[in-house]
Amino acid sequence: MLAGLFPGLRRKKHPALLRNKELFENFNQGGLLSDYTFVVCDTELTGLNRRRDEIISIGAVRIVNLQIELSQSFHCYIKPRNIDPNAATFVHRITPEQLLHAPPVEEVLPAFLDFCGSGLLVGHFVAIDMYFLNKASRRVLGGMVSNPSIDTMRLAKGYKEAQCIDHFGGCDQSASYNLDLLSEEFNLPRFKPHDALEDALQTAYLFLFLVKKLKHGGISTLKELYLAGRIFSLMGRG
Repeated sequence: MLAGLFPGLRRKKHPALLRNKELFENFNQGGLLSDYTFVVCDTELTGLNRRRDEIISIGAVRIVNLQIELSQSFHCYIKPRNIDPNAATFVHRITPEQLLHAPPVEEVLPAFLDFCGSGLLVGHFVAIDMYFLNKASRRVLGGMVSNPSIDTMRLAKGYKEAQCIDHFGGCDQSASYNLDLLSEEFNLPRFKPHDALEDALQTAYLFLFLVKKLKHGGISTLKELYLAGRIFSLMGRG
């Protein structure tokens, strides 16, 4: 009866999802940060309505030995189930016409999981990306993504708060943690906003900047990063 009411309960898990889950069954947080592969990703959406909206683009770059591997990237448009032909453009300047011939999420998501492999996912306000990735994964693959995730927005907030403590001053609670503004503040290379791959690159530079700063403060392992700021999330497990 429950299976009839909730068809997803009896969906057989996709091979890509099974491979993904196996990679994290004995996950160890105790290694040096340089020991891990990170996959910095960004999604573009039709909107932020969690019930109605969908992913229309995924971009990602891989970080190995705390260096961006520019030759290893992932970028794909995704045809959503519902395209509004009357919409001139979406907020990220992707038009409905550009999506008409894009592959569906059923094809893109397994390829994205294979690209991620054993990498830890990194994103700016990553909870939104993970929500929509898991929503799509449950629907088309039969389960949730297993890669743990790290949020550069929370990491940046922890770094700034630590600076306030170091200088015995009060923190500006109105400070913005917008990706573009943080990149400008930290004098990082700049990329075009509202493009999944370029936002992933922007986030990758921010992540490496923050990791370098935290390493100077004595944080060198993934577990220390977790304990320092609670920015390490296991929301993708399962």
